[in-house]
Amino acid sequence: MSLASLKTISLQRFSLNFAANIIATLWMLVGSTRAFSWVKPTFIQFAVFALLALGSNVLFSWLAAENGSIFNEQGLVSYLIWPMIILLSGIILARRAGNQALVFVPVLLWLVADTLSALLQSLMQFLGSYGWLPDWSYSFLPILFLVLFLWQTLALLWIFSRRLRTPWWERVIVLVGAVALLTIWQRNVADQPIFKQIAVEPVLEEAALYEQPRLLQEALDRLDPSVAGKSDWYFMGVAGFSDQNVFRSEINKVRELFDVRFGTSGHSLALINNTYTWLDEPIATKTSILRGLKKIGQQMNADEDVLFMTLSSHGDQDFIHLSNPPLAMDNLDATWLREALDASGIRWRVIVVSACYSGSFIDELASPTTVVITASAADKMSFGCTNSAEMTYFGQAFFAESLRENTSFSAAFKNAAYRVQERELYMGFEPSEPQMVIGSLMETALPAFEQVLFDKTRPPIASISDNANDTTAINVVPDSASNLPVDTTAMTAE
Repeated sequence: MSLASLKTISLQRFSLNFAANIIATLWMLVGSTRAFSWVKPTFIQFAVFALLALGSNVLFSWLAAENGSIFNEQGLVSYLIWPMIILLSGIILARRAGNQALVFVPVLLWLVADTLSALLQSLMQFLGSYGWLPDWSYSFLPILFLVLFLWQTLALLWIFSRRLRTPWWERVIVLVGAVALLTIWQRNVADQPIFKQIAVEPVLEEAALYEQPRLLQEALDRLDPSVAGKSDWYFMGVAGFSDQNVFRSEINKVRELFDVRFGTSGHSLALINNTYTWLDEPIATKTSILRGLKKIGQQMNADEDVLFMTLSSHGDQDFIHLSNPPLAMDNLDATWLREALDASGIRWRVIVVSACYSGSFIDELASPTTVVITASAADKMSFGCTNSAEMTYFGQAFFAESLRENTSFSAAFKNAAYRVQERELYMGFEPSEPQMVIGSLMETALPAFEQVLFDKTRPPIASISDNANDTTAINVVPDSASNLPVDTTAMTAE
C-alpha cells in the first residue's frame, strides 16, 4: 500500500486524538504498521507533543544535573535537531506522495515515543537520587537510555519501510546506517546536556601553600608519647581521593570512633585529601604519610604499643589513589607503604585498606607482627564510593556496625564480611570477598592488645619482649579491681 493512499481521520475531541497517538506510537514501537491506522497528525497534536517531549527532556536533564549546573543552550539545540530533521522528512514524503496528511505523521510518532522515553528516564533518575535503585543499575541505565533513543527512531524507519514495501537489503542498509549515525551522534553530544555543570579548574589558594606545612606540623605535635608499662594504641587514617567526600567522611568517622570509644585521643592522626579542606586538614601525600609514621614510631614503645592504620580511597592492583588537584601526587603502592612502616620502627600493626583490589596489598604488608584487613580480594572491586554516602560498604559494616558490637577484630571482621556479602547480593554485585590475615606473632599477642582496646574499664598492662629465638612472651597484669582472667585465645586468619 502506498503512502498516497494513507488517510487519517481526526476525532472530534482533543483527548481522543491524544490517546490515539499514544496507541499509534506503541504499535510503532513493536514494529507494526497498525500505527498508521491510529495516528491523528493534526497541527495541535504536533504542537502539544513537541512541548511535552521538550519538557520531559528538560526535566530529565535537570534531574540528572549536578549541583551548580546551568542551562546549556547548545544542549537544547542538540536535542531539537532530530525532531526538525524528522519534520523535514515528513514534508518531503508528503510532497512526493501527494498526501498532505503525511506531514506530521513521522515527527508526531517520534515525539510521542521520545516523550514516553524521557519520562521513563526522569523516573529512573528521580528514584536514583533517593537511593531507591540498586547500585548495579547505574552502569546499566546509560546503555538502556541509548537503546531507547535508537529504538524509537529505528521503529519509525521500520514501519515506513514496510509501508513502502522496500526491498529487504534497503531496509538493512537504512537501519544499520541509522544505528551508526545515531550512536555516534549520541556519544558526541553526551557532554552537552540541557543542564550542564560549568567545569572549574582546581585552584589552590595562596594561603593553602603556607597553611599546609603548619597544619601537618601541628597535627604531628599533638601526638603524645606513650605511657611506659602499658599498651597504648595509636590511630592513623588516610583519605586518598579528593573528589569524593565519602573517603574523608569515612576516615573522620573512624578516627572519632577510636578517639571517643577506644581512647586514642592524643594518639591519632588523620591525613585527608579533599577539595574543600586545604585550609583545615593536612593532606595525604607520601611525604606526609612517611612523616606521620615516623612521628608515631618515635612516640610509641615498639614492644608495647600498637598502630591501627586505615586507608580509604579508590584502588587498583598494588596501589591506592592519592589525588588532590591541582597538586600532582604519586599513588600509594603496597611496597612503598611496607618500607615506610618498617622505617618508622612501628612493630605491632593492624592495617585496614578500604579500596577496590585492596587484597593485593596483603602479600607486601603481611608480617609476623601485623594484622592486614582488606575490603576486597586482590582481583575484586569493593563498593559504596558515592558522593551521597558517608562510608563505603565495608567501612559501614566493619567500623560503624561490627566494631561497635564485638570485642575482637576477628569477630568484627567475620560479622562485617557477612554484612557486606548480604548487601552486595541484594544489590546484584559480584562479591568483593573481604580478606583478613594475622601474623604468627600477632596471633598470640592480639588478645592482650584487644583487651586494652575494647575494655577501657579494665586495661591490662602488657609487657612484650623478644627472646633470643624471636618468639614473643606476653605478661599480662589485669586490673586488681576486676580480678578477671585475661582471654588468651589465639585468633586465626580468615
